[in-house]
Amino acid sequence: MSRRNAARVCAIVVAGACAAVAVAGAAWLLPLGRETRQTPFAGPRKDSRWAVDDSRAPVVRELALRQARVWAPPPDPSTADLAANPRDSDGNLSGDVVRCRYLDGPHEGTTPKFDCVLPNGEIVKVKYGSTTEIQGELAASRFLTALGFGADRMFLVHHVRCFGCLRSPYYAARLLDSLHLREAVQSHVPDDRYSDFEWAAVERRFEGREIVSYDRQGWGWWELDRIDPSRGANWAERDALRLASMVIAHSDNKPSNQRLVCETVRDASDICPRPFALIHDLGDTFGLNNGGLAQWKKARIWKNRERCAVIMREFPDDSATFPERYISEEGRQLLARELRTLNDAQIEALFVSTRITRSASGNGNADAWVQTMRDKIHEIVDGPPCPETAALAASPAL
Repeated sequence: MSRRNAARVCAIVVAGACAAVAVAGAAWLLPLGRETRQTPFAGPRKDSRWAVDDSRAPVVRELALRQARVWAPPPDPSTADLAANPRDSDGNLSGDVVRCRYLDGPHEGTTPKFDCVLPNGEIVKVKYGSTTEIQGELAASRFLTALGFGADRMFLVHHVRCFGCLRSPYYAARLLDSLHLREAVQSHVPDDRYSDFEWAAVERRFEGREIVSYDRQGWGWWELDRIDPSRGANWAERDALRLASMVIAHSDNKPSNQRLVCETVRDASDICPRPFALIHDLGDTFGLNNGGLAQWKKARIWKNRERCAVIMREFPDDSATFPERYISEEGRQLLARELRTLNDAQIEALFVSTRITRSASGNGNADAWVQTMRDKIHEIVDGPPCPETAALAASPAL
């Protein structure tokens, strides 16, 4: 056999072996469970964005940002059940098993997750696996919501039954994309086949349409300075949000991890009358991605308590979009008033129910987590008033 023919045969054998491995791998990824549903899933609802023509989008976003709220007076935080999932008005996220249909799309970020369609057509995001972002988002969203700040509604679900899901859809999509096989494999998943995911976090987005601009995604913390206090959040509310983010150590605060939404129903105008700015991605909180309890414990609230200065530069993401700020006494008092009402039983329930104490970096010590939270609350509640000039030092020219 000539060298050319030998090389050709070798190439054919290698190609055949690769194809066989790819086919076997794709078959292994197929879901194993089977269940016949009596009622089909509704079609996915349309994207709830505040769509504006590109030529107007920057102006609409800028106006919304200048009028955005960041806080609303909550019910008495002392009555908040921090061990419970948010209220589930339609019942689709209640019960031991939540059923949904896989919605294929681009994979983003580094955390195992996928979009799924509930029986009524609502699209939710499911995070699964051993990532500590599940525990962080659950605890941080409950904590911020109880204090009056915005956050997505995060549900801890014992079983998510995803019809059309490959065994590990996030990693499977990445693998199949590299082999250019995703569409072919996904199209061959039978409608009655499912994969189960235990102790998953299901994200139901904060009410409102997302306000986006082609040149901006989310918002950076330095942009809070641009809010007009006569039309949007005042200085106290913004400073309270800054302090709350220090409590939970929301260090990965790049713009895409915050969201600007409109809380009203869309009418003929493209101007949002009720914009709200909230933290969107709370996965990197409480130090869970960077040492757990020990990391969270050593992250102090104040850079300088006498001047009431805060900064996140010591955190792993080097403060991201969070610049040094002087907190006003009004802002400290606003957050302190809400924090004073929380008791140790609520705080313990927060960490135990969200399984933080069971996570890889949770140390299994609920008392230590409660004490660390209590120490951070004391840092804000106790001590002398913040200087009256603090807010002026941070004030932008509006």
